[in-house]
Amino acid sequence: MLVHFRLTSPSDLTGALVDALGKREWVTNVTLQPGVVVQPPGDLVECDVAREKAGVLLNELKELGLDRAGGIVVTTPTGTPFEAARRLEAAAPGHPDDAVIWEAVEAQAASGAVPTVSYHLFLVLAVALAAIAVITDSAVLVVGAMVVGPEYSAVAAASAGIALARWGLIGRGLRLLTYSFAFAVAVVTALSLLARGTGLITADEITRPRPNTGFIWHPDEWSFIVALLAGAAGALALAVSRSATMVGVFISVTTVPAAGNLALGLAFGDTGEIRGSLAQLGVNIAGMVLAGAAVLLLMRWRWAWLTRWSERFFGRQADLGV
Repeated sequence: MLVHFRLTSPSDLTGALVDALGKREWVTNVTLQPGVVVQPPGDLVECDVAREKAGVLLNELKELGLDRAGGIVVTTPTGTPFEAARRLEAAAPGHPDDAVIWEAVEAQAASGAVPTVSYHLFLVLAVALAAIAVITDSAVLVVGAMVVGPEYSAVAAASAGIALARWGLIGRGLRLLTYSFAFAVAVVTALSLLARGTGLITADEITRPRPNTGFIWHPDEWSFIVALLAGAAGALALAVSRSATMVGVFISVTTVPAAGNLALGLAFGDTGEIRGSLAQLGVNIAGMVLAGAAVLLLMRWRWAWLTRWSERFFGRQADLGV
């Protein structure tokens, strides 16, 4: 898959920009429209680039100063069904699905650390579903609560902040996790107190044996191992833009179910449930953040080498007829 660059350039940079694009064998469809940009005044340059080389081109554009004097917009087309695109993808080292555009990773991680209204609402709804799952001892509802929960975006922000040395991003991600879970647990605790007062929930429903959901407040060594694996998978999916993989991460760790159980424990004053839920929540978040950061750091260090080695081992796209 190619990526499309839409570049707005001041006239004094356009010549150097077009020359740089024309010298790259992994760039095609270079288009120049002089003087069409109204605000700020300048030229419009567009091109299609092999995804594997998008990060290289971004660095070159920054060296030219285009990020300060002009504009850079990168988009991914839904399809590129033409022969030149296939030649570019085959010529560029690595596979498009393995390409990492670190600027896009940082942008996506930063957007995931924004405390939007929808983020908080989704987390409240997820924690409420988890609380009902505890009351009814329903494993199906536990999975549903995990899928609804949006918390991995904040975890990814913290992990990316560590890997990219963006300390502000780490702080924003961890603050969002802390405040959003505190808010969601407070809301669901208030609702649980109301339900307790009306007799909708009894203490026996919380403290009775729960074979299907008791695991969510009993952390053990496997809880931490699962969190590490989920954090690693989520970071890899973030780096290579595999959004579908994120669903597997959502349903693999018990952060939201632990929060739901915590709210019920607070409503009924059960210290054992409170301590166990807090421990489960902390183990999962810590494991995901650490593993995600480690994977992203390793990818920044050795990913290009690994993709080149894989071509030597499995064969280049061009040799495979891709």
